[in-house]
Amino acid sequence: MLVENGFYSMVTTTTPSSEHRTLLPNISWQTFKTMLAEMGSERVTRLAYDQGFVEVMTPLMPHENSNRLIEVFVGVLCEELGLEIKRTGSLTLTRDDLERGAEPDSSYYIQNEPLVRDKEKIDLESDPPPDLVLEVEYSKSKIDKLSLYAAMGIPEFWRYNGSVLRIYKLESGQYTESGSSLAFAPMPVKEIPRFIKESRKVGELTSTRNFRNWVRQQL
Repeated sequence: MLVENGFYSMVTTTTPSSEHRTLLPNISWQTFKTMLAEMGSERVTRLAYDQGFVEVMTPLMPHENSNRLIEVFVGVLCEELGLEIKRTGSLTLTRDDLERGAEPDSSYYIQNEPLVRDKEKIDLESDPPPDLVLEVEYSKSKIDKLSLYAAMGIPEFWRYNGSVLRIYKLESGQYTESGSSLAFAPMPVKEIPRFIKESRKVGELTSTRNFRNWVRQQL
């Protein structure tokens, strides 16, 4: 429980087998910023803020395993396509002017990697947002992440629900679902889930080698 203006905020929870989501209503932007500061960076929970609501997501093993595998596959794509990358993980993205914030499961600089290559801290007041963010959502997020990331100007948003990878591209301030990736076109990245599924039978390293061979066949 958290205290907001002297009162305990209502907490709504769900507990699926892959992640735990808690929604805290009636939270001010300043309280959210205080939460971030007091909770620090050494934690597994990920926070998101939009229109007075805070979502606290705690990943469990299936969630994290999918997240880490997709990150491996993103690295393979960059290697095989000759692209540089800066992995920024669950980078805390906040915009004071929008009073919105999020910590995606993974985030990457690819097209804008040269602009942040030597930076140890990202400031969205002066730096571009990540080119790609990923959210693993075995259960539906309690905050509209499409609206949230669109407002922040994230060019590409991936959403994986345990079986399907959906790709969204930012166009005229709104996301449009797409069959191809902005960062990795024309690679059919929506095939990634079958390699995640395969890894549970043959192992992650074998699946990664198979994915690399598949990428090379597409070139």
